[in-house]
Amino acid sequence: MSEAGSFGADSDSSGLRLELPSRLLETLGVAVVALDTTGRFVLWSPQAEELFGYSAQEALGRPAAQLLVPARYRDLVADKCEQMMETGQSWAGVFPVRNKDDSTRLVEFHNTRLPDKQGDFCTLGIATDASTLREVERDVALSTQLIAQSPIGLEVLDTDLRYVAVNPAMERMHGLSAEDHLGRGFREVLHSVSVDASEAAVREVLKTGRPQVDKYTIGRTPADPDNDHAWSVSIYRLEALNGQVLGVAMSVVDVTDRYGAITAAAQARQRLAQIAEGSARIGTTLDMKQTARELADVAVPELADIAVVDVLDSALNDRRPATSDSGPARFRTLAVKTAYLSEAAGAVGTADQPVSYDADRLPTQCVRTGQPIMVTRVEEWDLARIARDAGAAALLASVGIHSYLAIPLAARGRALGVLGLMRGRNQLPFNADDVTLAGELAGRTAVSLDNARLYQGVRNTAVTLQRSLLPKPTPPEGLEVATRYQPAGTSTEVGGDWFDVIPLTEDKTALVVGDVMGSGIDAAATMGRLRTATATLADLGLPPAQVLQHLDKITAGIDPYIATCIYAEYDPHSDSCCIAAAGHLPPALTPAGGPPELLDLPSGAPLGVGGVPFETTIVPLRPGDQLVLYTDGLIETRRDSIDERLDLFLRVLDGHDRSLEETCDRLLETLRDPDDHDDVSVLIARPRPRP
Repeated sequence: MSEAGSFGADSDSSGLRLELPSRLLETLGVAVVALDTTGRFVLWSPQAEELFGYSAQEALGRPAAQLLVPARYRDLVADKCEQMMETGQSWAGVFPVRNKDDSTRLVEFHNTRLPDKQGDFCTLGIATDASTLREVERDVALSTQLIAQSPIGLEVLDTDLRYVAVNPAMERMHGLSAEDHLGRGFREVLHSVSVDASEAAVREVLKTGRPQVDKYTIGRTPADPDNDHAWSVSIYRLEALNGQVLGVAMSVVDVTDRYGAITAAAQARQRLAQIAEGSARIGTTLDMKQTARELADVAVPELADIAVVDVLDSALNDRRPATSDSGPARFRTLAVKTAYLSEAAGAVGTADQPVSYDADRLPTQCVRTGQPIMVTRVEEWDLARIARDAGAAALLASVGIHSYLAIPLAARGRALGVLGLMRGRNQLPFNADDVTLAGELAGRTAVSLDNARLYQGVRNTAVTLQRSLLPKPTPPEGLEVATRYQPAGTSTEVGGDWFDVIPLTEDKTALVVGDVMGSGIDAAATMGRLRTATATLADLGLPPAQVLQHLDKITAGIDPYIATCIYAEYDPHSDSCCIAAAGHLPPALTPAGGPPELLDLPSGAPLGVGGVPFETTIVPLRPGDQLVLYTDGLIETRRDSIDERLDLFLRVLDGHDRSLEETCDRLLETLRDPDDHDDVSVLIARPRPRP
């Protein structure tokens, strides 16, 4: 033990460090006695009084054999003492001793011959209770054997944190012999472990005396310098019987396997959580770009430092990819996400950017083989196959990209693109578990991308049909008209909204807005049939209520569709408008110079219900007045009440300094949510001032 290991020591005037006495001798009760050449006691220590019961006055000057030794042992003891006095060889033995109270106890004696001042010899003896000594011996033997044979590493350090003792198990764990431990400091032996935290824990135990049990630490030792190990460490303060602090004892159990299992379970839970998060966050819309961004957001930073989602140009344009396995593959980068700002973002491209990878590039090979490609440790020649060109490869090298993973995006047997993942600051290379996780996320994303691709194709067809069926109105000179049609933002298919401006005889004009309930190509076709029928009925000069009655019969024959409709007939000669409604929201009228208001009309039943009469209402429509017809997609939402939305609608209309086109745009910008699930038609008419 080092000098600092003399705990609680003082110095006398000579500078000698004196340790506090141990209480071990007190526990043993060691007695000291001395006999002269006649065998009489000439020295009797206080411990002898406690051990044998006789005081010094009672013992001094009396023959030892008569005082302590039973008669049957006196000859044996006398012979041993005589031999010791003649030869000078010490003698030790255990024999029964008679106490003052006539009881007998076994006592172990150690006797030696000493010269006195007169040149004669005396006998000095030390004695202790044999049973107490045996108990201490058993404790020492038990401790020694347990420490030596225990599979648990045990080590003892003094208060300077220098090694005092280690057992064989600890030697094996550290890969150092006991000799290489002794006298060395804690940091000298455990330089590859988290020494700061370990040392702080040891010093805390030394200071407070409170043990620290089952504390984990991770590191490497000379026994296995290439692999991390995990240990469970318990620390206890060692104290002598007199309370003197001796140091600390530490028990160390190698729990690498258990720690590995716990870590693997935690990683598995984390992967499941990421898959669950991906399921919730990926594919929230039928928009390919948004879906790609969602995948990148889930992958970074939990899985990679950089994520790139490249989709084949042929998939975006709904063309089957070329069957040739040669030549470059043409992609469009839909999403890029980096965990930290660096030049790496520029090296992998930007969103909505076309990119071409040659046949030898890893993204091309991944999408053509349909198999993941993992580069655990990226070398210089690997970067040349990962990056688009030499400049991008140099940028990736400069930011320390060391591991790469490419996962194909494929759904329904069709290759759609590739997910590229890279690690730089994250020092762990990609492994098989990462491939599984990334593959799960990519698979879910690919299905969403393919759904979006299919939806977009159907939607484009429906929108094209819808727009082809809508008119290009040519209003009369005395009537200013503005119209808008906007398909649904996130619905699976477009709806059946329409508008029409139909010139009539006697300078009259029919203004029509309708909505076929339902969606898709069938709804658009039904809309076209009703619009054609409306134009035909308008040419017959029928009043609005009768037009709706005939449309009701026609719609009833088009199972299973029903529709709502507003039919208005404007007469410039009377500055009035005859209006009939079939289950439609009321039009808004903004008088010249006045506030907008909703017209109070009989709502009527939707077209196709059958047997319900319609009513015509006449309202004034003078030059400068503004009549607004619209479908429910402009007003209705899932969040707000219809009254709140109609109030907002009127507030948007309140203003006379805007053109009709500006008013249409303002209505759509204010009321329309890009993700609304219904399409919208708006028709605004305003009579021109007469010369």
